Amino acid sequence: MMLVAALMLMQGAASDCEDPYTQTGMNRCAALEYEASDTALNAQWKVTAAEMKRRDTHAVDDGRPGYFDALLAAQRAWIAYRDAHCTTVGYYARGGSLEPLLVSTCKTDLTEERTRALRDLITQ
Repeated sequence: MMLVAALMLMQGAASDCEDPYTQTGMNRCAALEYEASDTALNAQWKVTAAEMKRRDTHAVDDGRPGYFDALLAAQRAWIAYRDAHCTTVGYYARGGSLEPLLVSTCKTDLTEERTRALRDLITQ
């Protein structure tokens, strides 16, 4: 029952995001947009990680990390970069009501870019 209530709340929030008119509404909608981009990133991560693990079965043992280990290290570094960079972007409005919108928008942009990069890794 709680899941149904949560879905109904999110659907209502999504329709409110077509034209938010308060800063609180804009912040909420930007956060929802980031959550959606993060969901898409996580789905692509699973596909890309599986492909890198498959490639590791045919990898040359040259003492360097395998496909998956290199991908995992890059992803961890990217997450740290995204979070730190977007915090800095938010400082443009540090302490103000605009700060969450700036951070969420930055995270959305970088997350969508990373999702494309992960997809490109396995289509080349």
